[in-house]
Amino acid sequence: MIDRTLAPALTRWGHLVSRYGLVLVLAWIGVGKYVKMEARALIQHSPLMSWVYDVFSVTFVARALGTMEIVAAVLISVRPLWPRASAAGSALAVVLFVGTLSFLFTTPGVVVTYAHGVPVLSALPGQFLLKDVVLLGVSMWTLGESLTAVVKERAPQ
Repeated sequence: MIDRTLAPALTRWGHLVSRYGLVLVLAWIGVGKYVKMEARALIQHSPLMSWVYDVFSVTFVARALGTMEIVAAVLISVRPLWPRASAAGSALAVVLFVGTLSFLFTTPGVVVTYAHGVPVLSALPGQFLLKDVVLLGVSMWTLGESLTAVVKERAPQ
């Protein structure tokens, strides 16, 4: 028999790990954009985003993306105190992850064909990008959960 307190406890912990795991991933990747990481190989093949290198330097683009990721992380993390800000951060994260997922369809080498003609995702960049499906889902959940909290704040007591 399952203890009646187990499921709610797992759900609470799952929510915490999901929200603050998303915060950790966004912040860490954002900081990485200031140190070394850049998305040039992905962005330059995107029909929607390749123009940015005609206007801005690689360093500027990397740091702008890094800043957006860090800002999204900070805003998502303040959910217990400020649900409206958390919703804004979650919405920004949704936009960022939709953008990176678009690279699955525009970057050469994402899908490779192995024996028997079976198409699979390459280790890089395919499998690296695929994790963003889950991160997009968590971002959508944090957005919905934060918006629900905002509506409850406004409701008459």
